[in-house]
Amino acid sequence: MHKEKPVITVHVADAADIDAVAALDAAITGTEKATYWNDIFERFAGINQRRKRYFLVAKSANDELLGFIVGEIRAWEFGSPPCGWVLALSVTPDQRQQGIGTLLFEALCAQMKKDGATTIRTMVLGNDKTNLSFFRGEGLAAGPYIELERRLD
Repeated sequence: MHKEKPVITVHVADAADIDAVAALDAAITGTEKATYWNDIFERFAGINQRRKRYFLVAKSANDELLGFIVGEIRAWEFGSPPCGWVLALSVTPDQRQQGIGTLLFEALCAQMKKDGATTIRTMVLGNDKTNLSFFRGEGLAAGPYIELERRLD
């Protein structure tokens, strides 16, 4: 006898989701930044979906936040044609390895493709094995651009 998969829905974040998003992020990063997440919500959810900005959440059948993803389509920086960018992705630690990250990522990719993107990119720390493994598993590989940085202190 096989176990039924739980019902998971993905939809555009709404104001009622932001406290749970901020709490999940704080639990994972160790940094409380509710103001940041409220700002992200204002810039990326709802009507901004039409501006090629996306803030999606995954929820359980009982409306529990399981994860979220934020992204946008950007164009023409340094000659790059329009492409999608994943800016944030997080899944509740006790729900990882259940396909929730993939569900969120695929929903974002589908929306970006519908809106004209043909490529999706993200940046991860070189020693962040969890995110590197996830994104590589989703088919992302090194692209044609190299990140450069300089400390400002």
